[in-house]
Amino acid sequence: MTDQLPSPVAGPRREHDSLGDADVPADAYWGISTLRAVDNFPVSGRTIGSLRSMMWGLGAVKYAAARANESLGLLEPDKSAAIQRASRDVMDGLLDDQFVVDTIQGGAGTSTNMNANEVIANRALELMGHHRGDYAAVHPIDDVNRSQSTNDVYPTAIKIALQREISEFCAEHSRLIGAFDAKAAEFAGIIKVGRTQLQDAVPMSMGQEFGAFAETLREDGNRLLELLPHLRESNLGATAIGTGITAPPGYREAVIRELNSVTGLQQISAANLVEATGDTGVFMLVSGVLKRAAVKLSKICNDLRLLSSGPQTGFAEIFLPAVQAGSSIMPGKVNPVIPEMVNQVAFRVIGADATVTMAAEAGQLQLNAFEPVIADSLLESLAWLTVACRQLRTHCVDGITANTQVLQQRMLDSISVVTGLAPLIGYAAAAELAKEALASRRGIADLVMERGLLDQQKVEDALSARALAGLG
Repeated sequence: MTDQLPSPVAGPRREHDSLGDADVPADAYWGISTLRAVDNFPVSGRTIGSLRSMMWGLGAVKYAAARANESLGLLEPDKSAAIQRASRDVMDGLLDDQFVVDTIQGGAGTSTNMNANEVIANRALELMGHHRGDYAAVHPIDDVNRSQSTNDVYPTAIKIALQREISEFCAEHSRLIGAFDAKAAEFAGIIKVGRTQLQDAVPMSMGQEFGAFAETLREDGNRLLELLPHLRESNLGATAIGTGITAPPGYREAVIRELNSVTGLQQISAANLVEATGDTGVFMLVSGVLKRAAVKLSKICNDLRLLSSGPQTGFAEIFLPAVQAGSSIMPGKVNPVIPEMVNQVAFRVIGADATVTMAAEAGQLQLNAFEPVIADSLLESLAWLTVACRQLRTHCVDGITANTQVLQQRMLDSISVVTGLAPLIGYAAAAELAKEALASRRGIADLVMERGLLDQQKVEDALSARALAGLG
């Protein structure tokens, strides 16, 4: 086997399929099936080669299949070795630019699978000293795709890609949770007025507020990690519809074993291959949890924008880091651009969930033809959410500071503290005190003692910051 590339033939090479002949660029690793797909699906402008985890998963499946076929005597050792080496190149990202089919495509992923078959076949030919397109030596279907179908290769590659992307997202998501936890500790002693329905409610600490942000995110991270076992179920060996036609006895077990060896994952064979080939329920689960995580993130960012609104006429309780000038006309204006960016990512993820839902519902009989848009939607959502969490942490949360002057003054002026007296003097009396305090602009404590409702010590105990915020 050699890495030396034979001199390419002059001009394009002529390839043939069941529809006829077509010219393929001589230096392309892809072939006629990919050529037709590129012509048929100029949709998003995003190629499957841009989905790094998907390429890793596809390469891993083809590598495992070659090893399994060789172990069963279906592939010569030298040919298998070349296919394995080419598949490793796909996993390592050395051939990403050769995966030129659009992510959105008809055919249930057949174009993606054929793009992989052709690239791996031509790279294997090159390694064995043959010209690209010399399929008599290594064939994209008879050799690279042996014992396989798009319908088991493609969903398995998607599930492998999702496991990698979920792990990366959860790591970044966890760092964001840590940033909110750190702020909760930093702000633990700062008392403020809480709000319900945008109206003054009762006192709380700012630490409690930021601690709640951390906890609600922590719940979503846990839900995502719980999905990983569901993504480990593979239908490899099912071939077209789950009956295993063209896959020899022993292949199903061998290919799963080899796949786990090359990926380090813990894939298992589905109990019912027919069901596993037609079912996309796991993708709906992933999408639903991603939507939940996006909605929670967006709500937190809404709160950060409200709490930082101002700086003179808004809430102005916190300061977000100034990361760029906010206006082309208003000097000195700074906007909450990082939370706004996260909001927009969330909107996209929520829309992607609707796409996944419709695509899953549209499946018919033994196959869902719409897995390409499911894969594109989920992998984009994960990639965008990962970046959003990182930017929110590093460009916003880490640098948030409290406007203690405003917070202290509002606590002094607030009638919300009267709620702490209600158990001692009754709801009706507390309501009357609130009205009088608003009208007279006098403090609640002064009015309580003036009316002789409670002595000074009881008032001080009930209205202490720790009591009001439920801290002691």
